[in-house]
Amino acid sequence: MEANEILILAMFGSFIVLLFVGIPVAWVLGGVGVAFAFIGYYSDIYLDTWTGLDFTTLGLVVNRLYKIMDNWILVALPMFIFMGNMLDKSGVADRLMHAMQALFGRVHGGLAITVMAIGIILAASTGIIGASVVLLATMSLPAMMKQGYNLPLALGTVASAGTLGILLPPSIMLVIMADQLGLSVGDLFMGAMFPGLMLGAIYIVYLLIMGVVKSDSLPLPEDAKGVDWAVIKDVAKAIVPTFMLIIVVLGSIFAGIATPTEASGVGAFGAILLAVYYKRFSLAVLKEVLLDSYKTTAYIFAIFIGATCFALVLRELGGDEFIESAFEALPFGPYGIVAFILLVIFLLGFFLDWIEITLIVLPLLAPVVLGLDLSIGDYPGLDNPELVWFVMLVAMALQTSFLTPPVGFALFYLKGVCPPEVKLMDIYKGVIPFIILQLLALVVLVFWPNLILWLPSIAYG
Repeated sequence: MEANEILILAMFGSFIVLLFVGIPVAWVLGGVGVAFAFIGYYSDIYLDTWTGLDFTTLGLVVNRLYKIMDNWILVALPMFIFMGNMLDKSGVADRLMHAMQALFGRVHGGLAITVMAIGIILAASTGIIGASVVLLATMSLPAMMKQGYNLPLALGTVASAGTLGILLPPSIMLVIMADQLGLSVGDLFMGAMFPGLMLGAIYIVYLLIMGVVKSDSLPLPEDAKGVDWAVIKDVAKAIVPTFMLIIVVLGSIFAGIATPTEASGVGAFGAILLAVYYKRFSLAVLKEVLLDSYKTTAYIFAIFIGATCFALVLRELGGDEFIESAFEALPFGPYGIVAFILLVIFLLGFFLDWIEITLIVLPLLAPVVLGLDLSIGDYPGLDNPELVWFVMLVAMALQTSFLTPPVGFALFYLKGVCPPEVKLMDIYKGVIPFIILQLLALVVLVFWPNLILWLPSIAYG
């Protein structure tokens, strides 16, 4: 094994070990990159190797950071984050919960279905996972426990509903993926619509089936009433303003009227107007939303900086070629290699956050997929349909990373707002069926790529 290959494996090993020690991921990525730049440089001097690394390698990081900060697409990140945080403060979810609970009142599992439906709406309007999970848990979990719901099922419902925002547009994950791979954000947003809605529909069908098969786990409330026009009117009043914002933001992108960056600004302003409309807006709220958005954006961009240094050193060592040759040597066909890559990403999701996987792993694996002879159909006008399809498969696989222990963020967000009697093991048991449903949705997308590619392709028709 050559010196470069040893250093590549050592970089990945060091990254994983230091991450488990508890050091913040941005420091781990940047620190490992700097350390191995020096290791490669001095090994060339004293060990008579040729890694190609020297001090100019780290100098290139500065140029790349300037390009990141000058990237117009990434301006959408803080805007969408602000939009999600402001909608969280506007009381939209609270109004939806009270209105829609009456709509499903006489259905076994109606409260769980309400939570899932609100999760879909929040996903298409906020995309902030932590806020959605905490909000849904705070509003619905006490009611489900009081109503006699099976505790693990109730916990799994809240956790899975709150994580839909990472897949449904305007997902900040899709914005980062598009930037890293040079794809159109609009294509990924359109490609994610059907998969995201399909996953939400699968969840709801599962809850309906559980309501029939195990009705005692999803009991009816004692004061359940039928649906009348007053209930429908209340639901419409709660949903229409939020839907209007979703249509304006996503519709302007899909119709080509606005770029994702421009639409994100419109969405942020629209969220402020909704907060004013619901009488929840104040300078104190604006200050809190700005600070929360600043913290989240700073966290993401700190990882951007560390990942840029890590990826640059890895590429200088020949990491791209090393990984590509390793996958091409696998004794599988093209679809077998794709399945193996998705398995690797699924397993990485147990230990790594989606940001690290998106910034480090995805750019290394995309060239492998482009080199495969995949027959997914003809989509005229759509650039790199194979890559768009693959990215959405990765996005669906990363959906599981929020629910898989030991580091699934949704699990810890949920545990933080649960009553003391709720154990972490109850949450683990509750999310297992939903992880299986996510994998089922992933298999569907593998065999029916049209679910991903049809909508972005007709935009060019």
